[in-house]
Amino acid sequence: MPLLLTRRDVEQVLTIEDAIAAVEAGFVQLARGAVTMPQRSAIKIPGEGGLHLTMPALVSGGEAAAEAAGAALAVKVVTVFPGNPSRFGLPTTIGTLLLNDPRSGQLLAIMDAGYLTAMRTGAASGVATRHLAPATARTVGIFGAGVQARAQLLAVCAVRSIAHILVCDPQQETRDRFAAEMAARLLIAVQPTEEASVCAASDIVITASSSKTPVFDGSRLRPGTHINCVGSHSPDARELDSETVRRSRIVCDQIAARLAEDGDFMLPIREGVVGESHFQLSLGEVVAGLQPGRRSPEEITLFKSGGLAVQDAVTAAKVYERARAAGVGTEVEI
Repeated sequence: MPLLLTRRDVEQVLTIEDAIAAVEAGFVQLARGAVTMPQRSAIKIPGEGGLHLTMPALVSGGEAAAEAAGAALAVKVVTVFPGNPSRFGLPTTIGTLLLNDPRSGQLLAIMDAGYLTAMRTGAASGVATRHLAPATARTVGIFGAGVQARAQLLAVCAVRSIAHILVCDPQQETRDRFAAEMAARLLIAVQPTEEASVCAASDIVITASSSKTPVFDGSRLRPGTHINCVGSHSPDARELDSETVRRSRIVCDQIAARLAEDGDFMLPIREGVVGESHFQLSLGEVVAGLQPGRRSPEEITLFKSGGLAVQDAVTAAKVYERARAAGVGTEVEI
């Protein structure tokens, strides 16, 4: 019988280290052509401003490769309804994932995908940081103080010896609360601050905000900085200005998706600051050793993530494995 896993169940068994390992292996399989991942489908809900997204993926490619990536067949359904908090007291974004056995098609698990999505998105930045950020990086500056900002910090701190964190958010109460919580959780100093000081002091910069306009001035970036950009994901929104994009070596989770969906790249191209040839490198290629990542200590590197179904599939497979081993979840008859 399939296993029903609530958000609390997923939180109980999924660590950021497990998520990073699963996502890293998944990106390798993606680069090697061992992932089948149709473009996510989107249905707009008339009159509600809502969005219904379906994200399927199969991780395969031979027994050894499939095992290494946590062989998985999954589909995640995500709904985004901006009016939920005020109208129904519900989150804006709700996700559910079905995990199937890729050998038989049997349903293995039904799981909440809220926490899973945050962790797999953070994990992708952890993988990028491991392969692109300077080994000597000690200070992180983060724009945003929400759920994803927390996952981003957990991942970066899992792959680098971070000693100091700066957080910038327009809501002072929000950033102060975030600073206190993450300092206690990570046992690292977290300092609320203003935009101007973040880039000047940071080895790693994370943008995980809801801003539709650039959150910092790219001319202030120090040589050698690594950037993880995860907050914006629509053609009319951007967390990064064109100067940041122009100065950076760009690495994407998936090049075609980012050039079709993300204003962070689409707008600089439209302005004529860079051309599409500026975007030629995927994270999977770097992780698999097919292309170099950071090429010099002074180079600015930039990872842009919009989220891929392969990340969901391999992370869900790890959650299922851990849940079965720990006796977590409830078996249900369908």
